[in-house]
Amino acid sequence: MKTSDFNYHLPEELIAQTPVEPRDHSRLLVYDRSDKSIRHLHFYDLPSFLRKGDALVINNTRVIPARLLGEKEETHVPVEILLLKRLEKDLWEALVRPGRRLQPGTFCSFGDGLLRAEIVDHAPEGARLVRFHYEGVFEELLDKLGQMPLPPYIHEKLQDRERYQTVYAKEEGSAAAPTAGLHFTPELMDRIQAMGVEIIPVLLHVGLGTFRPVKEDDVSKHHMHVEHYEVTREAADAINRVRANGGRCICIGTTSVRTLETVTGEDCIVRAENGDTGIFIMPGYTFHAVDALVTNFHLPQSTLLMLVSALTGREEALRVYEEAVRERYRFFSFGDAMLIL
Repeated sequence: MKTSDFNYHLPEELIAQTPVEPRDHSRLLVYDRSDKSIRHLHFYDLPSFLRKGDALVINNTRVIPARLLGEKEETHVPVEILLLKRLEKDLWEALVRPGRRLQPGTFCSFGDGLLRAEIVDHAPEGARLVRFHYEGVFEELLDKLGQMPLPPYIHEKLQDRERYQTVYAKEEGSAAAPTAGLHFTPELMDRIQAMGVEIIPVLLHVGLGTFRPVKEDDVSKHHMHVEHYEVTREAADAINRVRANGGRCICIGTTSVRTLETVTGEDCIVRAENGDTGIFIMPGYTFHAVDALVTNFHLPQSTLLMLVSALTGREEALRVYEEAVRERYRFFSFGDAMLIL
């Protein structure tokens, strides 16, 4: 398969710059794999496609204000550090700009010296190992000095930080939001639970690797950046129980899919595990845990579109996307949603 096989035309004006209010008033495209039908509804209609005994699997990661803007000490050149993954208490893997000026041994300052960053070493794929020096509590300083790491295609300023968090965000550690979950409101979740649908949290801290473009012409040669995941014993048992009783496992977002498929064997049993995953799901993949998916509309030639294509088939995925463009759906992180049944 070639990366170009997953391309589609997207008018720039369809890239959502701001989120819809209320959250659940975004549009919902419903694609049924059994008859290849497409319906156009709203996200608050989601419960009509759920059944008592189903499970919604959510990713309860929380985005940290991972974008730090400061200056290089001595020269005062403006710098940016984007935190990707905590390796030790004060040691992080991060992306830095300008990269050529931030070599090992360099120090940067943020908030007039409240927080200092030492570039320790190079890391894979152009990243750096960064050690922070400070007094007080790091998380409090980060909350004060950091900005939400919105994707580069969003140019509008985010007025409310919480709008780039799901309403069920809990475990801090992501550099990007699991955006399919942004459509839920507490009231909608209450409605779903009242139907007898179980809502089960898993964890995957979203790194930028998920969203990095595929640069290889041959899809199979693309290397995924690893991300930390955790599936508790309670979550694994609950999902296994639901499926054993004939209920469906409906994943909210591609991060939930990647987490479950990482911990589920060919026997279709979900296991309680934690670790790092670099799973890359593309057409030809056999799903072992996922019965349905709620997801946003993804970038052309992205690994996320490839994952969707593994569930629907490549040609069907592109057909659905072309329909979404014709119907003027809003795309990407703050855009509309799709339910794949």
